[in-house]
Amino acid sequence: MNHKEFVSKLDEARIVKAIAEAERKSSGEIRVYVSHRRRTDPLKFARKRFVELGMTKTRQRNAVLIYLVPLARQFAIVGDAGVHEKCGDAFWQRVSAQMAGLLKEGRFTEAILEAIQMIGNILAQHFPRDPDDRNELPDRIVHD
Repeated sequence: MNHKEFVSKLDEARIVKAIAEAERKSSGEIRVYVSHRRRTDPLKFARKRFVELGMTKTRQRNAVLIYLVPLARQFAIVGDAGVHEKCGDAFWQRVSAQMAGLLKEGRFTEAILEAIQMIGNILAQHFPRDPDDRNELPDRIVHD
């Protein structure tokens, strides 16, 4: 699937709204990144983009990046040190499995929304919203 076809099937408004809703319940940050380049190692590039987007600079190190590569039909999820410490590998595997199933069915928006909800729930559990919390990172989807 090409990038334009994938992007045309995304309901970006619903995704941005879901990010904002998840972040209202916690001090965590969630970003979605869609790459139009064919990547052989999406996790490597996701980690690189994670740093470039300033996601390692959140106060509690509790940011999560959902990185999608439609041309390669792959994705990666990167959680910062604080959130990974709380949820562990099994959580990321569950989110990835849920996303993979929905993506395989062509339910692209739903795959991302499900991941955001699962990540938002774990962030709310381990990083409840602080009274002085502010949105540290933009909620919009990033494209390259």
